Amino acid sequence: MKTLDKIPTNKIERAGHLVKTGFKVGGNYIAYYGEKMINPSLSKAKLNENNAEDIYNGLKNLKGSALKVAQMLSMDKSILPQAYVDKFSLSQFSVPPLSAPLVRKTFKKYLGKFPEALFDSFSPDAINAASIGQVHVAFKDGNKLAVKIQYPGVADSINSDLAMVKPIATRMFNLRGEDSEKYFIEVQHKLLEETNYILELQQSIAMVKACQHIADLKFPTYYPELSSEKILTMDWMEGAHLSEFTAHNTDRKKADQIGQALWDFYMYQMHHLRQVHADPHPGNFLIDVDGKLMPIDFGCIKKIPNDFYVPYFELVDPKLINNPMLFSEKLYQLEILRTDDTPEEIQYFTGIFHRLLSLFTKPLHGDYFDFSDETFFAAIAVMGEEFTKDTQLRKMNANRGSKHFLYINRTFFGLYNLMFDLKAKVHTQNYKKYI
Repeated sequence: MKTLDKIPTNKIERAGHLVKTGFKVGGNYIAYYGEKMINPSLSKAKLNENNAEDIYNGLKNLKGSALKVAQMLSMDKSILPQAYVDKFSLSQFSVPPLSAPLVRKTFKKYLGKFPEALFDSFSPDAINAASIGQVHVAFKDGNKLAVKIQYPGVADSINSDLAMVKPIATRMFNLRGEDSEKYFIEVQHKLLEETNYILELQQSIAMVKACQHIADLKFPTYYPELSSEKILTMDWMEGAHLSEFTAHNTDRKKADQIGQALWDFYMYQMHHLRQVHADPHPGNFLIDVDGKLMPIDFGCIKKIPNDFYVPYFELVDPKLINNPMLFSEKLYQLEILRTDDTPEEIQYFTGIFHRLLSLFTKPLHGDYFDFSDETFFAAIAVMGEEFTKDTQLRKMNANRGSKHFLYINRTFFGLYNLMFDLKAKVHTQNYKKYI
């Protein structure tokens, strides 16, 4: 794969890349409708493939938050056509890496020495490259290490990237009024946190200490003396990315074992630590030969305040969901219903969220859940498609829910999709034995 000697960091350069991408997508639509006139039965499959290819190619050289958005979208298979999911999922661990000279320059700037002076050996070529950083192999004192290096300018470009995305997101999700700003601020804060490798180092060490007693989990050791705000060094973990494992696995028992570890890991964080690894995509988990689950990235940790945690998880109870008065009370507490809503909006959004929560909380209702149940995921996809086509929804103010929904819902969607990929059946209450 071609390496990069420079990444566009200023607003004008990055905007120029996005404009070029927009022209390519526009050309794809013109070509599609031209062919459609000749062949009315033509599907959008080829259009989706072309657009996904051009959008991904436009984003992968920008890296940073622009590419991170594509990565986040690829986690939810019910939102985008498959062509986009397939292409955007590459942003999890397969994008053009930095060149060797740029890597050496980063070491000199942030650790005061070139890599060959810090390690017994250091591979100048990246093994993996994702949205915010890339990983190199190194050896020191007989230990094989993974060294993550952040792309230059990523933190500096977050504000400008979000400023460019904001008008599109505002129209796409029908966000109106000053209240919509809280969602953009939440994303901005979390993206900035992900560029702080000192914070990630602290979070990683704390999470390993808190969760190492959970069965079938395995964590790397982290090395503060070989880390800085732009460089993070940890043990190299041998294993396959979760997506690689699920593509070839035929052992249901092993899948259940991994799924149980993954579920217990997340529920323990949610209900005991009250903070959670909020970036559950396949590139952040490895599977070793013994079926141990290895989380390898703790850059995105979402803290869960009590005033959100309590009403959010109270809505898991079907009795509460089906009690109109209590259900309405929780919707107000979670900012799904607003004091300035019209009677029409109250009725409409109460109905939507009753349907949504009745379905989405099903895995949490009993003692066991089988995530190989395709009907459950098909129902989520159908409901999502209904909402995207709902003309009434577009007429209303769609600023719904606490800002904390953004990353907690993202976490659950990502977790459910990983569990579905594993086809795992799990004991959903098992995590309680670790508390």
